[in-house]
Amino acid sequence: MSESAKMSDENFVTCDLLDANPESQVCLPNIEGKSFHTFGGKDRFCGEIVTVKCFEDNSYVKSLLNSNGKDKDGNGKVLVVDGGGSMRCALLGDMIAQAAVDNRWAGVIVYGCVRDVDDMAKMDIGVMALGCIPRKSTRRDEGQTDIEISFGDLTLNSGMFVYADNNGIIASDKPLI
Repeated sequence: MSESAKMSDENFVTCDLLDANPESQVCLPNIEGKSFHTFGGKDRFCGEIVTVKCFEDNSYVKSLLNSNGKDKDGNGKVLVVDGGGSMRCALLGDMIAQAAVDNRWAGVIVYGCVRDVDDMAKMDIGVMALGCIPRKSTRRDEGQTDIEISFGDLTLNSGMFVYADNNGIIASDKPLI
């Protein structure tokens, strides 16, 4: 992107953001043989982070994405889900993704799996996950929100900022756009 062009949440490129902000964290492209893939209708998204940690139980994911996804300035937030990298069940499907769209979330990053990917690909939301599987999770109302989570050489907390596109995922303590 030329220096004269102003980056926004619609046209940013993580490479350019990282060049301008080298102190930002970068998600490793391959984590224990797993890599993030795009599943939502938007291939570029960013926002203030809300963290949730859950293992094979999407109760908290559903609850959070059914709540207001806007930050104090009216921009969509990004739910970052630490699912422990489990590939055994999906933590996000089409109905919960549609709730996220309806509640104005900018995106969801799942360190785990999603399902209903054909429908999700048509939705106005960014979704990145390690993979997809048709099995849904169980709901036991287990998980934690607004805690520090770590995966892929990232250490994330609610209130930080994340930027995701086809080049990868970066995170920062401050807004980069």
